[in-house]
Parts: sequence; structure tokens; C-alpha cells
Amino acid sequence: CLYIATIWVHTRIDPSAPNYELEPVPLKQKLMLILTDILPMISVMVLIVALMLMGFATPSEAAAFGALGAMVLAFIFRCMTWEAFKLSVTGALKVTLMAYLIVFGSATFSQLLAFSGASSGLIQWATSFDLAPVLMLLAMFAVLLVLGTFMEQISIMMLTVPFFFPLAQVLGFDPIWFGIIVLLALEISFSTPPLGLLLFVMKGVAPKGTTMREIYAAAIPYILCSMLLVALLIAFPAIATWLPGMIN
Repeated sequence: CLYIATIWVHTRIDPSAPNYELEPVPLKQKLMLILTDILPMISVMVLIVALMLMGFATPSEAAAFGALGAMVLAFIFRCMTWEAFKLSVTGALKVTLMAYLIVFGSATFSQLLAFSGASSGLIQWATSFDLAPVLMLLAMFAVLLVLGTFMEQISIMMLTVPFFFPLAQVLGFDPIWFGIIVLLALEISFSTPPLGLLLFVMKGVAPKGTTMREIYAAAIPYILCSMLLVALLIAFPAIATWLPGMIN
């Protein structure tokens, strides 16, 4: 919503910002697009959340129902070909293996830290400063921002989470809330000038003649939006925890 509001304000201030022409679409055609392209996928997402909220399925089981719902829609819209099925299975396998690799690597690293006493030593060292939990959170946030300027996200997670998560537990942070803060920090770090990796990706796909200064300027409003979201989550943690709390 914050990004949508930012884009809306930007286009009102500078109507020439979206430098492409839009063709007017009749209301009837818009409604048909909503019914045929949007509502079916929304129904799958609603099914997943509803099954978990009502206690009929665990998150893993709800994900399986979501995959089944997507396959049913593919058959209904006659786009379930053997090639599409292979691509879907291959993509799901890659994502699953990557997730297991992250979990396995983080778990192994965490065990090594626990056996060596590094985790407990870090916690004792960090808590010895007697800082407020919010200040400790901001310090961890700053570390993630700095690392994100020259490292990719998976490496940062495997390196920092085994240290930060035990510290967050000692500080009394909700695990889900803390995980969202970490992900937002990684997202912001990837687009923070001057070394954000995402900025150089945008440079590669931007129109010819676009300078890095222009990309930096374009990224700042969205960075501020993400910072505002982090501030809202810190001030009102229930934003991130009310929905998981309903499942519990």
C-alpha cells in the first residue's frame, strides 16, 4: 500500500513520469479480466489462509491444497501442458532445495556456534551494554544494511541469523516479527545507494542514457517507504503478529 501511494503521489507531481501510453479499457472488459484472471488466483490464496485459520490444515498441508488448486485452475483454463507441468515441478524443486540448503546450512552453523560457545559469548557481550531492546534491534538492522551492500541475501542470512536469532529470543522479540524485520532490512540494503546490488541491476535494464544518479534518486522514495514500514512494525508489532496469532 505504501508503494502504491508513493507511485500515485509521484505520478500526480510529475504526470510525465510513466513514459508510456495507456489505452482506455471499457468497464465491461475490466470486469471480465477481474473475473477470469484475478478472482481465480485470489480464491486459491483465500483457500490456503482459510484452511489454516479454521484449523483444518497445517501450513504445509495448506500449501499442498494451494498447489492442487493451482493445478485445477490450469486444467480449467486449458493451460496445463506437459511442458508447463515440467517447468512447474522443476521450479518448485529448485526453490525447495534452496530452502532446505538454507535451513541445513544455518542449522549446522548454529550447532557449531553453540558447541563452541560463540553464541552464548555474543549474547553475554551484547547484553553487557545494558541497552534498550529497540536499540539492540536497530544495531542488528544497521549490520544487515551494511552487509547487504556487498553480499547477497542467502549468504547474509546464513551468516547473521545464527547470531541474531538467539539474541532476539533473549531480548524477548517475537520470532515472526523479528523475521519480518530481518527480511525488510535485507530488502532495503539491496536498494540503498551507493552500493545496493539492486541499483546496478536496474542500471542494466534502464533505458539507454539513464545515469546512476537518476537511479539513486528514483530509489529513495521506496527506501523511505520501507523505512516507514519498519518504524510502524517496531511501534506496532501487532501488524505482523495478529494474523499468525489467529492461527494459534
